[in-house]
Amino acid sequence: AVTINQNSLNFQGNTSPNPVYDTNGESVDIVYSGATKGWIPNTDGAVVFEADPSYSVDFLIIAGGGAGGGGYYGGGGGAGGFRTSTQSLNVGTAYTITVGDGGATTGPGSVGNDGSDSSISGTGITTITSNGGGGGGYPGNGSANTGDGNDGGSGGGVGSWNSGGSASVGGLGNIPSTSPSQGNNGGSGGLGGTGPSSTGSCGGGGGAGSVGTDGQNSPNPNGAGGAGGNGLANSITGASVTYAGGGGGTGSQNTSASNGGSGGGGNGGAYNTRNGTAATINTGSGGGGAVGSPQSGNSGAGGKGVVILSMPLAKFSGTTTGSPTEADDGTTKILTFTGTGSYTG
Repeated sequence: AVTINQNSLNFQGNTSPNPVYDTNGESVDIVYSGATKGWIPNTDGAVVFEADPSYSVDFLIIAGGGAGGGGYYGGGGGAGGFRTSTQSLNVGTAYTITVGDGGATTGPGSVGNDGSDSSISGTGITTITSNGGGGGGYPGNGSANTGDGNDGGSGGGVGSWNSGGSASVGGLGNIPSTSPSQGNNGGSGGLGGTGPSSTGSCGGGGGAGSVGTDGQNSPNPNGAGGAGGNGLANSITGASVTYAGGGGGTGSQNTSASNGGSGGGGNGGAYNTRNGTAATINTGSGGGGAVGSPQSGNSGAGGKGVVILSMPLAKFSGTTTGSPTEADDGTTKILTFTGTGSYTG
């Protein structure tokens, strides 16, 4: 066997152990590339990587957010699932990154579209999947009184039309169940006021950090829509950024727009503007629900997800697909995937 003494220099980005070439007939041609990678093989007849075969990488995986429910009184869309993980990647192994789309805007008279899943997978690691956010509920064309939000990473809020409705619960979050939880439930619908022409109010979509707010039963005769649940902050990029807020549910005729949750959730529509607001792209947040009479508003689309990897700069292989955004601080390499791609360790 031939053992190479590194003399305190890196070999393929590693300080230790000293590489050992011990295969009969093996040949190697190495060059010094600089302080970060150190010595690297130009050719290596039998062994691709002689030093440490794996290294630790942090992941943030945010799924696409759900769209709000379409007018006539739509609940807020739920945020996409929010998950983190730290795992060891094997050198030379390709890992697939999937970034989920946000739920597309929905027209009048429809439940919000769910967001799509985001994930990272590959040989030797545990696949991490964040579930798309649930779409906001829609109560029907003035005949049905409530409409449940969809389940998802975070649940969509209830759509509620009038005082004949029931305060049903919002869509369930953390579906499928993960530990720690990837999201929260959507808000319930309010019952509206007590007058004969009173109208209900819709629940906000759940966020990664909190449940969606319930639609309010007051002030009479028309209630206020529930705000979206707040997102969660994460510092994987080196700065604290909040992701995965829920969309706001719509209020009834006399109320202003309800707020989306922190992290990019879209606002619920107000009666005079009708349309819900789209969530911020690449935050995995939920879109705002729509309002209007009869059925005239379009919901806000859910925000597309994002997958972020953080690793030691010296370990970064430089091999990616999907054109992730690259950044480093001289020590840590950050890859931000806003579309599907891959990274080879």
